[in-house]
Amino acid sequence: MKNKEVKQILKFYSLDRILEKGAQYNIIFGERSNGKTYAVLEKMLKNYVKNGKQGAIIRRWKEDFRGKRGATMFDSLVENGVVSRLTNGEYSTVYCYSGRWYLANPDPKGTDKKIAASEPFCYGFALSDVEHDKSTSYPKVNMILFDEFLTRQYYLPDEFVTFMNVLSTIIRQRDDVKIFMLGNTVNQYCPYFTEMGLNHVKEMEKGSIDVYQYGESKLKVAVEYADSISKEGKPSDVYFAFNNPKLSMITGGAWEMAMYPHLPMKYLPKNIIFKFFMDFNDQLLQCEVVQVKDTVFTYIHRKTTKIQDEDKDLIYSMTHDARPNHIRNMRKSHQPINIKIAKFFAENKVFYQDNEVGEIVRNYLIQCAHDVVQ
Repeated sequence: MKNKEVKQILKFYSLDRILEKGAQYNIIFGERSNGKTYAVLEKMLKNYVKNGKQGAIIRRWKEDFRGKRGATMFDSLVENGVVSRLTNGEYSTVYCYSGRWYLANPDPKGTDKKIAASEPFCYGFALSDVEHDKSTSYPKVNMILFDEFLTRQYYLPDEFVTFMNVLSTIIRQRDDVKIFMLGNTVNQYCPYFTEMGLNHVKEMEKGSIDVYQYGESKLKVAVEYADSISKEGKPSDVYFAFNNPKLSMITGGAWEMAMYPHLPMKYLPKNIIFKFFMDFNDQLLQCEVVQVKDTVFTYIHRKTTKIQDEDKDLIYSMTHDARPNHIRNMRKSHQPINIKIAKFFAENKVFYQDNEVGEIVRNYLIQCAHDVVQ
């Protein structure tokens, strides 16, 4: 296929539809490399050039702004001539220094240095380094981008509250700030979805936008499952055509899902020797230790009814509860019953109703591994 034909098929992401919703929070997720971040950065730069308003980029880790990660943030806009076009040729590139981005020009003397504008058009904020930003004021920032808010690794303890604190530092007493939260479809079980009451994310279809409103307040959250940029796929999809279901997130925007072991054999109620429960991210699971002849394993499935006795049944949950039958962190509890249960996981003798149940448990165990409070 000729390059001209490729350009006619590919349609990169546009903010137009979600901005029509007039929401303070604009959450956009979908396949990789469809132009989500590019669209927001371009709008941020245009907002500064035309209105003098600055932007802010939030990432989870301060390492995301170090070295080439920070320096190349706006490279695509530079290479496509957007900087030069928006500034009418006054600037042609972007200079990054200490978590701040400046409009700039190459050094006329031919060195590698850049001649930067006097003030930054964008600031960087790391959730892991939030304490360093509390005393500073940012009155000209009215557009915030939280990039890659979805992760398959782990979230910071009380990350949503930390995120709110960063927003509070930037926004102060104003109501003119637009917030964009971008992510690839890597993890449906995200604390932000729960904390913000986004209850229908898993049921959304590509190309759809849901709007959430909250009682009598003026708060509005728009959530978009960005459609694929081309029904025929991207030219780069050829590199990811292996028979691996995880790669459909890259090529088509499907939620990334690992393959988990399913029930190895049928069993009867009499084969259940112990039951316990797992409550994570508003998902309630029933876990059964099963013995069939000489075979013993744990089977985990959804529980559609309430736990009958929360004072006696063993319950794993990341919430704090002083009752002895409630265990917050499976990886850190030294209770004898927990040691026995954890052994099933260590020996790969845990089976799941389906892959989604496996994902819930995986996310719980990741949070346990990095939980700083027992």
